[in-house]
Amino acid sequence: EVQDVINDEKHWWFGGGTDMTPYILHENDCIHFHKTLKNACDRHNNQYYLKFKKWCDQYFYINHRQESRGIGGLFFDDMDYPNQKEAFNFVKSCADSIIPCYIPVVERNVNKGYSYADRQWQLLRRGRYVEFNLIYDRGTKFGLFTPGARYESILMSLPLVAKWQ
Repeated sequence: EVQDVINDEKHWWFGGGTDMTPYILHENDCIHFHKTLKNACDRHNNQYYLKFKKWCDQYFYINHRQESRGIGGLFFDDMDYPNQKEAFNFVKSCADSIIPCYIPVVERNVNKGYSYADRQWQLLRRGRYVEFNLIYDRGTKFGLFTPGARYESILMSLPLVAKWQ
């Protein structure tokens, strides 16, 4: 929310989203992840899931690689409808869906082993995450170009180890 200093008018909007980039892809995990997000959206508007999933798929697309960063999710920006209370309730529902969306995926996979090839694939996917964040992500770019920014805080979301080939 910002207030216009000229006419004292308040402007507000919401933005946010979530996606998942598994390094070992399990179809049931993807189905669960998307179904949980869809249920959160459908409680507010049955058009939101398709709209915000498409936006996510487009936003998290790595153009120079011609590939997606992960399996998608939801993404929205400049959401100022239908009204502030209902928009906030939608955002809250999305946020509240993250734990039920993700924890079962972790629980199903925490004790599974992985191979050398799986680890190499994970490192490559982490490299794609770095590429996306540094080249395309509006939030990262905004932070890096903000005078006086703490670059360590901006870059700390990047993985410690990644790979390119």
